[in-house]
Amino acid sequence: MTALANATVEQVSTLSGLTEVLVEVDRTLNGVLALKEGLLALGARLALDMAGDDDDHGDLSLRAVAAEFAAALRVSDRTVQARMAEAEVKVTRFPGVWRAQGEGRIGAGHARAILDAGMHLDDEASREAYADRVIAFAESESPNRVGRMARRVAEQFQQRTLGERHRDARRERRVWVADGVDGMAQLGLLGPAVLVHGVFSRLTAMAERVRGGASPGADDRRIDEIRCDLALDLLLSGAPAGHDTPDGLLAAIDAKVSLTVPVLTLLGESDVPAEIDGRMPVDPATARRLVGAASGWDRILTHPVTGAVLAVDRYRPSADLIRHLTARDQRCRFPGCGRAAVDCDLDHTADAALGGPTTLGNLGDVCRRHHVLKHHSPWHVEQLDGGVFAWTSPTGRIYIDRPPAQNTVTFTEDDDPPF
Repeated sequence: MTALANATVEQVSTLSGLTEVLVEVDRTLNGVLALKEGLLALGARLALDMAGDDDDHGDLSLRAVAAEFAAALRVSDRTVQARMAEAEVKVTRFPGVWRAQGEGRIGAGHARAILDAGMHLDDEASREAYADRVIAFAESESPNRVGRMARRVAEQFQQRTLGERHRDARRERRVWVADGVDGMAQLGLLGPAVLVHGVFSRLTAMAERVRGGASPGADDRRIDEIRCDLALDLLLSGAPAGHDTPDGLLAAIDAKVSLTVPVLTLLGESDVPAEIDGRMPVDPATARRLVGAASGWDRILTHPVTGAVLAVDRYRPSADLIRHLTARDQRCRFPGCGRAAVDCDLDHTADAALGGPTTLGNLGDVCRRHHVLKHHSPWHVEQLDGGVFAWTSPTGRIYIDRPPAQNTVTFTEDDDPPF
C-alpha cells in the first residue's frame, strides 16, 4: 500500500495546488533577495563614489554606509558590510547568476554554490562561460549537486594550477566561534583539507579507543560527544610543541572567561542563567562551579530593579572606573554591535583632545571599528543620562543604544582559571 493510497481526489488536488503555490512563493522570494543584493551592491558602489580618489577613506566610506543600512535594519554593520561585499561580487563578477536568481530560475543556494566554486576565475570570459554552463544545470538540480558539478566545471577554466591556488588559499585559514543556544557554542576551523581530515580521523580513533576501553554501562557518551570532549581537552590543556616559543611560554597560557551571575543563582536559590562575557547564557551548575573554583574575582553590584551598576569591590579610581564601565556596557555601544566590552576601546564620547572629561558620563566601551568610524566619518554620538548613547548617522537619523539591564553580581577572573 502506498503512502497516499487512502487520499481522496480532492486531497491530492489540494497537495498539487499547495506545491504550485510554494514554488511560486519560493521563486518570488529569490527574486526579492536578488533585488536586495542589487541595492546592497549599489550601496557599496555609492560608498566608493563618495570616497572619490582617496583610497585611504574608501574603507571608512564603506563602513559609514554599512552603518547607515545596519542601524536602519537593526542588525550588525559588520554583517551588512560583508553582505555588501558579497552582493558586489555577485552583481559585478557574476551578473548572469544574479539575473538568473532574480528571474526565479535558480535559488539563493544555487547562486552561492556557483559563486563559491567560481570565485577565483579571473578572466571575465571564462567566468561567463562557466556561469552559463552551471546555471543551465542548476535550473533542474539541488544546490548540493550544483556545488559538486560547479567545482568540476570551474577547474576546466582555471588558469592557475591547484597547487598555486592552494598556497593562496592557505592564507585564509582561521578559527572562529559562533554562539548557539542552551549554553552551547560552535568552534569553527578553516584549514588545509588534508590536515583537517587528519585531525578528525585522529579524534575518531581516540574516541573509539575511549569507548572500547570503557566497562559496560560506564560511559554512555555517543562517539560525537567523545570526539568533542577530546578536542576541547586537547585545545585547553595540550602543549603546542610545534609552535612554541624558545622559552616554552605558549603552554603556560590559560583560557580566560568573564562570567555574569545573578545573585540568587549564585546562592542556589534561582535557576536564572549566568552569562559569558555578557553575550550568551550559561547553565547555573556550570556557573557555580566556575565561580567556586576561581582564585580571584572582581565583584560588581547592580541595582535589583534597574540593573544599573552601583559599586565595584576593591575600589581604585582608575581601575574601578574601567570595571564600572565594562560592567555597565557589556558590549560595544554602537547600535547592533555585539563585540564584548573587554575587547573594546574605552572611548571619550566628547573627544579628550577637545576638553572632554575622563568621567563616567563621558566614557563608554566602543570597539575599534566603531571608534574609528566615530572619529573619521560623519557619524557622531552624544551620551545622555543613565549611560544612554544617541548616535546620529550621516543622513541625520538618530539611533538610541541603552546599556543592558543587569540584575546580577558580575565576576571577572583575575588569574588562574578553573579549567
